[in-house]
Amino acid sequence: MNRRTALTTLMAPGAGLLAGLAAARMTGVHAQARQKKDSDETFTLRSDVRLVLLDVSVKDRNGGFAADLTKGNFAIEENGKPQRITVFSHDDTPVTIGILVDESLSMTPKHTDVLTAANVFVQECNRKDEIFVLHFNDIVRTGLPANTLFSDDVKQLHDALMRGRPAGKTALYDAVIAGLEHLGKGRQTRKALVLISDGGDTASRHPRREMIDMVEHSPATIYAVGIYDEDDPDRAPGLLRQLAGVSGGLAFFPAATQTIVPVCRQIAREIRSTYTLGYVPDAGNGDVRRIQVHVATPGRDKLIVRSRNSYRYSGGEA
Repeated sequence: MNRRTALTTLMAPGAGLLAGLAAARMTGVHAQARQKKDSDETFTLRSDVRLVLLDVSVKDRNGGFAADLTKGNFAIEENGKPQRITVFSHDDTPVTIGILVDESLSMTPKHTDVLTAANVFVQECNRKDEIFVLHFNDIVRTGLPANTLFSDDVKQLHDALMRGRPAGKTALYDAVIAGLEHLGKGRQTRKALVLISDGGDTASRHPRREMIDMVEHSPATIYAVGIYDEDDPDRAPGLLRQLAGVSGGLAFFPAATQTIVPVCRQIAREIRSTYTLGYVPDAGNGDVRRIQVHVATPGRDKLIVRSRNSYRYSGGEA
């Protein structure tokens, strides 16, 4: 499916969020509105009409996922106008996932811990996910064999992660662009990138604006893990926050490399625990639209939320 989306910055966790909202990801306009479950429980969306799809994560005050909500608990507004929810699912549906590993020279002392965490992430994923690995320093390289686009085999993905060797500078923009392009070859409707880096870009051929524009028009959610030394002149936490925010994902900054494992485990749980909501928006032409996803749970404690709150409609007139 050819999906074009653009979303603005995700609210920072705990920063003025309203109870009753949920974290959401825009995964398509120019898509279809028919939900299908085949014999292996794979969730697919097919249609030839515009459809806004949102991945929605809802947590309680203890950080646990609110996993028992129904379609009736949710409401969506676009530019203040209520929308009819036409797609609802809370199954652990397969995802196309890319793991982007910074292999610049500065990663040398962190390399073992990063690979351990990335392997834990793979083990925590749905066994039907299709996953690929990209290593990047001065250039971007694939970890899987040349004739293998994706894999669901834990050992093959372990070997793919182990193929990187720290050297050179950091072509982070190029890596994100390559990752988004590779995601487009996947079969799954839901897409995600997991980016692990210890610095800003120092070697890309593509400019930052081109990368951000591609993120804004991609269905992918980006989960960024920044493992910075405080005195690193190339550290760029703002960049990772922007990538996560624009795409509706999360940015993590573990205090020590040894704590990357629980972070990667948390990302895997986030990906597997979301609700999928969809609605058909009014036709338009390139306008920015504000989204609010409300969750009403009478008699329960308030829910802790993040929300991707806007997108740029690119579907043209009906």
